[in-house]
Amino acid sequence: MKVNNIDYRTVWMNGTSVFFIEQNLLPFQFSIQEAKFCSESCNAIRTMMVRGAGAIGAIAGFAMAQAALEAPENEYLIFLQNAKAAIEATRPTARNLFHAVEKVFAAALISRAAAVSAAQQVADRDAADSRAIGEFGNELIREGMNIETHCNAGWLAFVDFGTALSPVYLAHQQGKKIFVYADETRPRSQGARLTAWELNQAGVPHTIIPDNAGAWLMSLGKIDMMIVGADRIAANGDTANKIGTLEKAIAAKEYGIPFYVAAPTSTFDLACPDGRHIPIEERSEDEVLYQDGITSEGRLARVLVCSPESSALNPAFDVTPAKFITGIITEKGIIKPSRKMIQQLLT
Repeated sequence: MKVNNIDYRTVWMNGTSVFFIEQNLLPFQFSIQEAKFCSESCNAIRTMMVRGAGAIGAIAGFAMAQAALEAPENEYLIFLQNAKAAIEATRPTARNLFHAVEKVFAAALISRAAAVSAAQQVADRDAADSRAIGEFGNELIREGMNIETHCNAGWLAFVDFGTALSPVYLAHQQGKKIFVYADETRPRSQGARLTAWELNQAGVPHTIIPDNAGAWLMSLGKIDMMIVGADRIAANGDTANKIGTLEKAIAAKEYGIPFYVAAPTSTFDLACPDGRHIPIEERSEDEVLYQDGITSEGRLARVLVCSPESSALNPAFDVTPAKFITGIITEKGIIKPSRKMIQQLLT
């Protein structure tokens, strides 16, 4: 993706440092940050400076490589094991994180150089898979379609291209006249802040809608397809994604609207039998109680937007049962969300 006519990936490693686009500042500021150590890369994941399944996986892989470079010779294995545990504790739901850490940890047992190489392979594979997802998903998009998406599963959420938005970008590049309805995605407003910013950068016609407007628009026949990303897909096709996805899937089923999940095979977890076994991250209530924005003077500010005496519950994800999903768009093709199809896909 180009920003100001410069090609960027969301996260990359140069030397011993990891560089990334600071997503908490978007769309108001475009800023590249540097994480010099594994602990700083972990903090970037934990605080959602880097967010989105693929981007989390990439920076987690780079963090594991940083740990290999930092580890003292006489305590190499213990240092690696502790770093692995620390990285995996940053975000519990996204399968891509664990996939990347496991791959780079195994390489680090061979050598420090092997760890760095493995981390780069994870990032490159993520970008290639996202591109392939766009090619398969584009085949589903017809001229004049109105497409709804939830949260952000664009290039910011991956190393490049994205998943749910990758087909949209390719369709737009091919000249298909399409329109995107971007759910605002409370409480962190990834749709309103990140998806909308990306679509603006790419010149894709779109509008932001309140999270609770999707079913109404579907009932009016204004939505032709819904595409979302995924943070973990269980062996039976149940899918964890940003909170609010489940209700959109239920509404789409009611109104006969195709509901697609776009995700690389690294998001699948065969060790997780169904959605009931997917860990759901609980985040700080402050994300619900407060909102960040920009003042008329151009200054970033945080304001309380809820009752001052009230508390808040903040589950970061929900699980959409496979029965509500029309198909899963992967880098290998589009499959039905069933245990048999997933097993065949991954073998």
